[in-house]
Amino acid sequence: MTDPSTQDVKKNTPNQDRATEEALAELRSLLLGFEQSELDKLHERLENPAISAEEISQVLPEAIILRSLKDKQLSEAIVPTVETAIEVSVKKDLNVLAEAIFPVMGPAIRKAIATAMEATIQSLNQVVEHSLSPQSLGWRIEALQTGKSFAEVVILRTLLYRVEQVFLIHKDTGLLLQNIVAEGVVAKDADLVSAMLTAIQDFVRDSFNVETSNTLDTLQYGDLTIWIEQGPLAILAGVIKGNAPKELRLTFQEAIERIHLRQGNDLRNFQGDTAPFEASFPYLEACLQQRYKPKKYKVSPILWILSGGIVFGLGSWGFFEFRAHRRWANYLEKLQAEPGIVITEAQKRRGKYFISGLRDPLAADPLKILQATEIDPKTVVSKWGAYLSLEPEAIALRAKKVLQPPKTVNLSVDESGILYASGTADRRWILEATKLAQTIPGVAKLEPKNLFEIDIKELNKSVKQIEKQLIFFDRGSQNISPEQEQKIQNLAVEMQKLADFAQILRKKIEIQIIGRTDREGSKEANMVLSKARADAIKTILVAQGVESSYLSTVELASKKPLRQELNEKDKAFNRSVSFKVIVSNAPH
Repeated sequence: MTDPSTQDVKKNTPNQDRATEEALAELRSLLLGFEQSELDKLHERLENPAISAEEISQVLPEAIILRSLKDKQLSEAIVPTVETAIEVSVKKDLNVLAEAIFPVMGPAIRKAIATAMEATIQSLNQVVEHSLSPQSLGWRIEALQTGKSFAEVVILRTLLYRVEQVFLIHKDTGLLLQNIVAEGVVAKDADLVSAMLTAIQDFVRDSFNVETSNTLDTLQYGDLTIWIEQGPLAILAGVIKGNAPKELRLTFQEAIERIHLRQGNDLRNFQGDTAPFEASFPYLEACLQQRYKPKKYKVSPILWILSGGIVFGLGSWGFFEFRAHRRWANYLEKLQAEPGIVITEAQKRRGKYFISGLRDPLAADPLKILQATEIDPKTVVSKWGAYLSLEPEAIALRAKKVLQPPKTVNLSVDESGILYASGTADRRWILEATKLAQTIPGVAKLEPKNLFEIDIKELNKSVKQIEKQLIFFDRGSQNISPEQEQKIQNLAVEMQKLADFAQILRKKIEIQIIGRTDREGSKEANMVLSKARADAIKTILVAQGVESSYLSTVELASKKPLRQELNEKDKAFNRSVSFKVIVSNAPH
């Protein structure tokens, strides 16, 4: 049998274990609670990237600065990454980098180009100005003797002064801070020159017991002069060729003063790094001045002749080029205004004009338009493709070609393709035109609303109107009186109307102009006078627009009088010109 006490112990063991664990847990919490909390926070900081990034960002700038001051390893490590980032950025979008550097690179490039061009032009101007002068021969001989170029001799003889080099030297150390050289000047070792100038000053001061307050300000060697401006911390020295004015000293003094004002701290803390003194370049550049002798000689006649020839040649070329351009432009404008012509290309290459496009067969001939522009047809190469234009004007031309309307009919086309016919025509033409209009490309329909039919009655009416007209003359005269001129003008209008009617009705007409006289005078004289009267009327009618082929003259003198001459009134009636119209069928 099992001992009851043993069973109780086994029965109570789990409860005791739990109590023990809870007690131990509480004990651990009391002993390690604060450290555990800190460990949890540390674990969170290590495992959470956001917290790490934020904390690193707070100390990163100071860390970069401190490391950069220590050595260049950081720069060497970052450079490949930055270069790769820039390369990726450029490949991704070139405009980003271009827009970033444009404000800096643009002005820098423009300034560099302007400076180079200015120096080149100035030198060229000097050479050109003196190349044809009376002194040029001697200068060319000097150039041959000395081995110098002609340009060098010209500049040497025309130069008043030029600042060739400017040095900025640290006063305490004698080291060169910055150096600038004029365009075209061959410079030696700037550091060596700086050391030489410092040595010369020290030599003079030590050898001649010169007070410290006194300084060397000028050195002269041949045509070269060295100006020295002393500052508390730096020295400004300029190498000058020629005789510079004293006013230039003020420029040097102002430059050294501004350098001390702007970079005084850099000068005091100078440890051998010259990079900060690149900011002094504008002040040094202000000292690079030069001036040339004004021209005192007369311009060579040869130069005047050459210049005049060049100006005349350029002027003539410009005039002819402008005239040719205007003619070509006018030709293009006329072509573009013509219905049925479309220009697709027009250009000038190697002295010839090339034009191509589309042309309706019924459109105006470009060659005829070209002849009116005074352009040489041999210089124009044309290429036109055929097409049917649907412009209203082109459709109207096509309709006139197909329908062949009489002069009394006017055809027009609107934007919708409706063909309008107005005027007068015979019935047969109207019927034929109505049928043919449907076959014309671009014509939707014929609208004859304002087209009136004409028949033989209208023609006969016009004939009667003409035949009843009489033109009277004074005794023995062939001159037209002023009161008869208006009558002749009206008669010309009626005759033109008759001609139109005859064309419409396919009739042939002849208008006889019959001249008469009274019985006074001889038969021969009266015959001549009657012919002169008929000819005078014909001349006036032709001038009024009547076709001469319709007109003929007949001289009757006193034959077949219009009235028996019983009195003076009858005689005046016979001193006239009458008209006779003959109508016949026109040949088919």
